[in-house]
Amino acid sequence: MIEHLPPKTCTIDRLITQKTDIDRVLSGQKLATRRNGRYADPGEVLKLQGQKFEVYRVYQQSLGDMQDHDAKQEGFSNLQAYKDYILSLHPKMRWIPQAKVWVHEFRPLT
Repeated sequence: MIEHLPPKTCTIDRLITQKTDIDRVLSGQKLATRRNGRYADPGEVLKLQGQKFEVYRVYQQSLGDMQDHDAKQEGFSNLQAYKDYILSLHPKMRWIPQAKVWVHEFRPLT
């Protein structure tokens, strides 16, 4: 079954831009990223420092539905560490459990 997704709000090259996040992806710690908009379609390829990663799953999730295993996909030991990191990047942002984000899951291409 093919899921119909709304139009992208940004391009895949803007999916992961923070150096610490890039480092987490390149080391294999980070296998997903959450954004306020949809930045990629399944099957698109993200290139980071010469390495390629395939986005294989894109879906929405409420922040309140996130659990520790979701934070681990993001490269953090637990949900609180992920929250602290995200809120440090966006000082005026509040963690609103009902807020929806787009999850982009990816894997390295060899």
